[in-house]
Amino acid sequence: MTTDHNLSLPPAAARVAQRLDGVEPFHVLELAARAAELEAAGRNIVHMEIGEPDFLSPKPVCEAGMRVIETGRLFYTPALGLPVLRETIARFYRTRYGVDVSPSRIIITSGASGALLLAIAVLIDNGDEVLMADPGYPCNRNFVRMMGGVADEIAVGADSGYQLTPELVAQRWTPRTRAVMVASPSNPTGTLMADAALKEIAAIAAARGGVMIVDEIYHGLVYEGDYSTALKFSDQVFVINSFSKYFNMTGWRLGWMVVPEGYLRAFEKLSQNIYLSSPTPSQHAAVAAFEPETIAILEARRAEFKARRDYLLPALRELGFRIPVVPQGAFYIYADCSALCDDSFAFARDLLESAGVAITPGADFGANAADKHVRFAYTNAVPVLAEGVRRIAAYLAAR
Repeated sequence: MTTDHNLSLPPAAARVAQRLDGVEPFHVLELAARAAELEAAGRNIVHMEIGEPDFLSPKPVCEAGMRVIETGRLFYTPALGLPVLRETIARFYRTRYGVDVSPSRIIITSGASGALLLAIAVLIDNGDEVLMADPGYPCNRNFVRMMGGVADEIAVGADSGYQLTPELVAQRWTPRTRAVMVASPSNPTGTLMADAALKEIAAIAAARGGVMIVDEIYHGLVYEGDYSTALKFSDQVFVINSFSKYFNMTGWRLGWMVVPEGYLRAFEKLSQNIYLSSPTPSQHAAVAAFEPETIAILEARRAEFKARRDYLLPALRELGFRIPVVPQGAFYIYADCSALCDDSFAFARDLLESAGVAITPGADFGANAADKHVRFAYTNAVPVLAEGVRRIAAYLAAR
């Protein structure tokens, strides 16, 4: 008698941890997947949805990465990062911002997302509240919820540049509030937070026994006005940055975070347990990102991003999109589309299907008038953006 070990059993119901309740998917990725399907079928799509620069990684960065790969010495690095990279970033803060940061406080992470996740995991307990702006980067609220915290999303608008103000933070802070998260420049709005506001919010958080987490991922991509790192105003803030945006290294999956001295051991333990260390070739390559030759390349690209913004902003306004605040940085335009549609998600979906233009619906960034807003990413060259504008104009005229 033989036993059939390949019995056909009914599929078990997927049992997913409750921490995923309320964690929303990236709607833009679903639209991007559909765009890929249309392209595979032969359609030409103008991409203005994903926040990924079209520029290749700078040549000095690639060459540095290849050199270390050729040696074969691709061993683990310390959990907090390659010492030479941490020292290089510390010099960068002195050179660019005039701020002295000890290399020991700089943690190298697997992308800025890895830094955000570490920060929330170290700082937030069950029931802790975290203040943040709505609209804002969706992972922030999702990470807080995954760690058992409560994302207190505060509606902000054009009157404050879509940024939290010290007054709003003071009003919404409760005994359960543990942290406030801000972003400058912001995704999706591209707006900056004034230095005075950064300084005051950091002081409010410290006075109330909390902390401030600052997303500086788009630092470097600023087109007007003076701006500073939050580290200029306090050594007790948690500052997150990335090699993906200004440095054009998205696929290398590398970021960093500057943390107060008293938290280093906690971050080291968590890093060791979650991912051990960040990618070794990426860390060696990133050292070259700060060389003068590379910075010259990046600054030329920054000028190109400004030219793209300066083309797209008036073009969208001419089409009927309301854009009350000029984005000072990043590579996004957050536009009010209520004069053109009643549902921004349906609008984005139909625009893709009918006109071959991919944009991001406001639903990805919160609940604050999300159905009235869409985000445009000017991550492609001006001729590509111009074709997108032409298609949108024809689509609107045909409705």
